[in-house]
This record gives sequence, structure tokens and C-alpha cells, in this order.
Amino acid sequence: MTKAQDFTKIMQDMVGAFPVDTKAVEDAFKTSAALSDKMSKVALDAAEKSSEISAKWTKETLTKLGSVSAAKTEPADYSKALTDFASSSAEMAAENLAAFAEVAKKVQAETVELMLAAGKDLSEETTAAVKKATADVQKAAKAASK
Repeated sequence: MTKAQDFTKIMQDMVGAFPVDTKAVEDAFKTSAALSDKMSKVALDAAEKSSEISAKWTKETLTKLGSVSAAKTEPADYSKALTDFASSSAEMAAENLAAFAEVAKKVQAETVELMLAAGKDLSEETTAAVKKATADVQKAAKAASK
């Protein structure tokens, strides 16, 4: 009968011949986790500011709506109250949309800054890992050729 070949030793030798730099993998994970943490902070900060703008806008609108819904003595006063409300609503909309645009602009700038920094870090880590891997492979090749 033929005996099945045990590939365990062959695989161990093969993996041992190509050393893996676990430090590089660990550094890449740490860099990725740090980037994710910073991006989350940017997103949460933007969400908080947007929520504050929305709440302020709603409160101001409801306050101004109170004057529209109040009872008036003259019919012309209803028209004036409605016109004033429409005018102030348009003004508030412009102000609040500008505030939302500022939040978006800040998020965009911070995101670009984080991505550029992450790209630089990744490039440096990759270069270092490739240099180390090349040196390790050359050592392994020299050892194997002896």
C-alpha cells in the first residue's frame, strides 16, 4: 500500500524560508486603526455641529412662527406677520445653509489632511517593509545556496 505523504514538514520549511515581518503588519494595523479613529472623530464632530445648527434653526423657526399664529386685530396684520415670517425664514435659511457649508468645508479639509498624512505614513512603512523583506530574502537565498 502507498502511504500518504505528510506535507506538514514541507509547509513548515517553505514558510520558514520566506520570513514574514510581523512588525510591519502590526505597524500597518496600528496606522489603519489610528486613521480610522481620526476619521471617526472628524465625522462625529461634523454630525454634532450639524445637529446643533439644525436644532438652532428649528428653535428660531418655531419662535418666529409664534408671531404668525398669534391672534391679530386687523386683517392686514396677518398679511404683515406672514410676510415678515417669510422674509426672516429666507434669511435664516441662508445663514444656516452657510453654516452647514462651513461644516462640510472643514470636514473636507480635515479629511484631505488625514488622507495625505496616512498616505505618507503608508508609503514610508511600505518602503521600510520592502527593504527589510528584500534583505531577508537575500539572506535566505545566500543561506540556501551554501
